This record gives sequence, C-alpha cells and structure tokens, in this order.
Amino acid sequence: MKITIDVRMLHSSGIGVYIQNLVPRIMRLRNEDFFYLLGKPQDGKDPSWKGLSNYRWVDCGSKIYSLGQQWELPRKIPKDTNLLWVPHYDIPVFFKGKLMVTVHDLFHLAMPQFAGGPHKRFYARWMFNQVAKKASVIDVISQFTRDEWLRLVGKGEKKIRVIPNGVDESWFKIKQGKNPHSGPYFLYVGNIKPHKNLEKLFDAFEQIENQVPHDLVLVGQREGFIRGDHAVQARAGSFKDRVKFTGLIPAEQLKQYFSHAECLVFPSLYEGFGLPPLEAMACGCPVAASSAASIPEVCGKAALYFDPAKSRDIGEKMLRLVREKKLRKRLIAKGKSRAKVFSWDRCAGHTSELIDRALAE
Repeated sequence: MKITIDVRMLHSSGIGVYIQNLVPRIMRLRNEDFFYLLGKPQDGKDPSWKGLSNYRWVDCGSKIYSLGQQWELPRKIPKDTNLLWVPHYDIPVFFKGKLMVTVHDLFHLAMPQFAGGPHKRFYARWMFNQVAKKASVIDVISQFTRDEWLRLVGKGEKKIRVIPNGVDESWFKIKQGKNPHSGPYFLYVGNIKPHKNLEKLFDAFEQIENQVPHDLVLVGQREGFIRGDHAVQARAGSFKDRVKFTGLIPAEQLKQYFSHAECLVFPSLYEGFGLPPLEAMACGCPVAASSAASIPEVCGKAALYFDPAKSRDIGEKMLRLVREKKLRKRLIAKGKSRAKVFSWDRCAGHTSELIDRALAE
C-alpha cells in the first residue's frame, strides 16, 4: 500500500512530538508499505527517519491553516496514494481519496475567548465538520477529546477511536547529571498561551515565594503567539531573578530539568492530552497538576491536583511537595508506574490497526 502522511508540523511542540515518535514506528511496523512524507525538504534530514528506507520525501512548503495549502496539497499528494493520514484537523478539503485524521483537541471551539477572533473559530468549526464528513476514520488521543468532539461537533461518532499518546522508554533511563539551574526550583513545561494559565501560576508563586528558596523555571516556546505571551513576560519580570525562561530546549536537557526539579507544576485550563506530566513522572519528578480537561484522565492517581482557577490552591500544593517528603516519595513511585501505562509502541500498534480499518472502508 502507498500511504501519504502530512508531517509539516514535525517541529511543532505538541503535534511535533506525536509525529516524531509515532510516524517512524508506523513505518517500521508496516515495512511492506511505502510512505510519502509531505513537508519541508530540510526535514528529510531529521533523525526521526534514521534507518528507514520505505519512504520518499514530497516537498510541500505551504503553511498549516493557510489557504495556499488547499491549493498545493491535492496537487502534491501522489496519485497512487491509497490513504492520506493528516495528524491534525487542518485537512486538504479537496482531496478525494481515503482519509485518516488525528484530532488532538477542540480548543478553538471549547475556549473561544482564547482562540484569536471569530474568524478562527469559524474556520475551526467549518474544518471539524469537513473532517466529520470526509474522514474514513478519526483518531483522538483521549476520551476527553472524544467527549469534546461529540459535545462540540456531534457528528461522526462511529468513525472515532481513542488511541492515547505514549512516553518513550528513554525517559525512564536517564542518568542524572549536573543541576541545570543554580538552585532549587519549581518547573513548568509548555508553551506560553493564555489557556496554559500562567497568570494563576504567577499569582501562586507570588504568595509562596517568601516561604521557599525555590525559583520558578519555565521551559517552552514563548515567541510567535498572537495572544498572552507579552502579558506573561511582563508579569514574569516583576519577580526579577526568581522567574526564569529557558525557551525551547533539547529533550536530553529537558530530562535533566525534570530530574532535578522540586516538582512539575502544570496549571493548564485545557489539554487534549498533556505529555509533560507523563514525561516528568517517567523522570522521577513529582507532579502538581490542574484538575481540568484531560489531565486527570492521563495522570490518574499519580498527581497532586489543584483547582486551576484558585491560585491559593496551586500555591498550597506546591508547598506540600516541598515540605511533605513522604508525599513526594509516594508520588514519584506512582508516577513511574503511571507513565509506563502509556507506550508509543502500543500507540503505534493501535494506529496501524486503524490504518487497516481506513484502508478497508
């Protein structure tokens, strides 16, 4: 079979991790199939494809969410394609063949106050309806995302299958090196967007900063977003040297930040899955997490939960993880076990089965 995969978001923060971990595994599992990868030519040198030969790169430079992609993609997808897999909801609507789509979340419909204007909400709603109409199968990454799809789109229920994300084995096998920060710290990992709820995290840190020696370290992209990033950076500056931004960092460096942190604080208001808590758990880092959206589904009983709307609750849970050593030890043990539930190999196996189902439609 000939399968075309849109990998243009290979280096995006969330979907990029999904593509980097899952697509090569699928290609190895289905080594009798041939794959066309749509993306930028320089991405063909990415280590994700090392050791693979059953693919060819197809130069496709149009941007996600652009009108240009609707013209370019149908012309670039090879004519002998048996299935197109789009690992995000922004599909080429004029493509006429079999289609498999991965939906990570329905943020633009669920949280319109953060979506960047009515035109983006309209586009997202129209595109989700196109997915419901045109896709042979729809892969969602959590039960929460499935429920959100049924609540907000309400079509295509029989096409949907839940296949959770995974954690790579390397996250369980790190060798702790030198502390990447100069002292004790709380850690946040994620982009700087309004729904990530960093204002409440800052409020919480402000309430406890005089009670602990810890800094607050934020790892993730902080440029290029339409809303929220400037306000967050201005607020961070009010803490002087107690709040640190690292920007995007390599995975190996992130593992060291996890392994040395007092805890990961994950205050998000909306997540389709949320990988950082699981990666933290795999590294032996206890997690204090929001009780919103998919986060309890993913973290189970291995996190200390707080109400993300209440900064006092966030701060109290951060303090507990500083002061209660038995709690930290218990959460570290539970976290290791919980993270092992989620495997990219298992995800790849189920996704391969879904590809078979799509091909059979």
